[in-house]
Amino acid sequence: MRVTVDRDKCQAYGACATLCPSVFELDADGFSTTKGDGTVPPGDEEKARAAVRTCPEAAIRVTG
Repeated sequence: MRVTVDRDKCQAYGACATLCPSVFELDADGFSTTKGDGTVPPGDEEKARAAVRTCPEAAIRVTG
């Protein structure tokens, strides 16, 4: 499973990084980015899906 963040949609709420810190981190301006290539570590799939569902701007997508 892999995820991406649409930087144009992200409004820096930070919920994704709180819900799934193994995949998401916040940059210096507070906007979300994925760690590495966005691959979700085994066992963290449900946390990543929760981040997708929780994003108020729908800025996160599952890509694979």
